[in-house]
Amino acid sequence: MSGFHGFERVKGRGIMYFISPTKGRLSLKETVMDIISYIEEDPEARYKLIIGTDSQEKNNTCFVTAIIIHRIGKGARYYYRKRIMSLVKNLRQRVYIETSLSLEAVNSIKNELARTNYKDMDVEVHVDIGQNGDTRELIKEVVGWVMGSGFRVKIKPQAYGATKVADRFTK
Repeated sequence: MSGFHGFERVKGRGIMYFISPTKGRLSLKETVMDIISYIEEDPEARYKLIIGTDSQEKNNTCFVTAIIIHRIGKGARYYYRKRIMSLVKNLRQRVYIETSLSLEAVNSIKNELARTNYKDMDVEVHVDIGQNGDTRELIKEVVGWVMGSGFRVKIKPQAYGATKVADRFTK
């Protein structure tokens, strides 16, 4: 579909694709399998699955959702997907779309993981809001939304999945 990167419509169903810097374009299932193979390279390590979305306004709004599998203390691997939408100038609306895209991705990943031995993986959703700046008034409702969806949530400055990884690909 024109204007979308990392997302295609096939026979009326949305198929999620992610980009791996080393492996290229992967379907959601291939992304989850790559995450599992990364975990199985060092099964004794501790892992955290992080999902975060950031956006950038230009002539349109570019939303990037990042998936990071963090091998705690030993590095990470990441994947991302872009969605281009018409210009979203309203900050509240943009934060809601970012959060919605993160929750869509994390729920899709959890559904894939449910078929594996990794269904109980530690998951965090990183949102691009914080105590400083215009987004502080959104903290309570967005954090409540993510927690009410069953996930742990991090905000700035700990929300590096959104503010560092996803942000890198919005430019």
